[in-house]
Amino acid sequence: MLRIAVVGSGPSGVYAAQTLVQQREVPGVRVDVLDRLPAPYGLVRYGVAPDHEKIKSLQSSLRTVLEDERVRFLGNVEVGGEALPTARLLELYHAVVYCVGAARDRLLGIPGEDLVGVHSATAFVAWYSGHPDAAAEAFGLPGVDSAIVVGAGNVAVDVTRILARGVPELSPTDMPQPALGALGASGVRTVHMVARRGPSQGKFTTKELRELGTLPDVDALADPAELALDPAYADPDLALPAVNRRNVEVLRGWAAAPAGGAHRRIALRFFLRPVEVLGGPDGRVTGMRFERTAPDGRGGVTGTGVHVDVPAQLVLRSVGYQGVALPGLPFDERRGTVPHAAGRVLREGRASVGEYVAGWIKRGPTGVIGTNRPCAKETASSLLQDAGALARRERERDPLEALREAGLRPVLWPGWLAVEAAEAELGRSLGRRSVKIPDWAGLLSAAGAAD
Repeated sequence: MLRIAVVGSGPSGVYAAQTLVQQREVPGVRVDVLDRLPAPYGLVRYGVAPDHEKIKSLQSSLRTVLEDERVRFLGNVEVGGEALPTARLLELYHAVVYCVGAARDRLLGIPGEDLVGVHSATAFVAWYSGHPDAAAEAFGLPGVDSAIVVGAGNVAVDVTRILARGVPELSPTDMPQPALGALGASGVRTVHMVARRGPSQGKFTTKELRELGTLPDVDALADPAELALDPAYADPDLALPAVNRRNVEVLRGWAAAPAGGAHRRIALRFFLRPVEVLGGPDGRVTGMRFERTAPDGRGGVTGTGVHVDVPAQLVLRSVGYQGVALPGLPFDERRGTVPHAAGRVLREGRASVGEYVAGWIKRGPTGVIGTNRPCAKETASSLLQDAGALARRERERDPLEALREAGLRPVLWPGWLAVEAAEAELGRSLGRRSVKIPDWAGLLSAAGAAD
């Protein structure tokens, strides 16, 4: 029997497990899917916006894999810490596949970024998605009239949409009750979503962009003067990829429509580069200063020396993610990834026997959820090619025993099912559907793993 540990239960980890147990070339493969959290599914549970139920339904297909008799879910297991260093994990399994994602957000690198009221979009998403590490986050929403979201990708669109939505639209979701209550008490009236380049270069998809224009009692606005700075906007016949062309068409419609006097408004801003977060004497953010940019003729932008100040009491940066080094694994700080060759971890340029990577920690934070499938398959293929050499290493003992002896309290699949049942009961008690338990104590208690 070939025992394999997959670290991370998000899409890349589950796809890797699926490929490993469903292949026929190497019989007797068994996979333990380890996760630091007592809940599976990674960013599908804790990164997909709660009002995007179609994407969240991917949990059903991930669930099918984790319920396979050849796969075992072990939550509440932190790899790389004192109790379970990476070297020890490799002693327990024939091979380890690390699918640990990219957990750190990029900074803007400008003055004032440390002011109260400046947060990463990552932290905001984790908070409204019920991630237990974010349970204590506070965004001061009742005191916010104007918010700025810096970025032009789908995460920026998500946080903009959540800030502008009302409780009636969010109540049917699984959003934690504390987050729902805070958003219901929000004073936000205007959300500025700001990009340093033009509308034809936005990284958001058209479906998500259009959604901003369909929110109840929300006006979606775009400044015709800013849009006109983009050559592709001024010349609709200019060749553009289909998604970018459709984005421009959506924004052209918003620019032509008069404001309807809605309760809230979303203002998409372009050609503005952040240069400083402005603050008051109390150390709280009061706005942001941007430099007006202009196309440089080479696909980028250049500064014009003209500055624009936008008032705000909340700033969320959404300018990308970075991988985080896992103690015991080699790490490329510049790329934010683990060095590898077709998924095989490289140590000093040589493949490390039994160590593999997949997902964002392998390729960087690129692609969509589906991109993880071929990425995981490539890694699994490399591992299976090495199966003969891996199987020669003796691994007779069940790793679960060793994990418990090390003081860990793994949450197995029945424990996760107990969490699901507790969340369903919580939802019923609140007159809602299933509602996430957002804190460590609540999750572990529900799973039967509390101290």
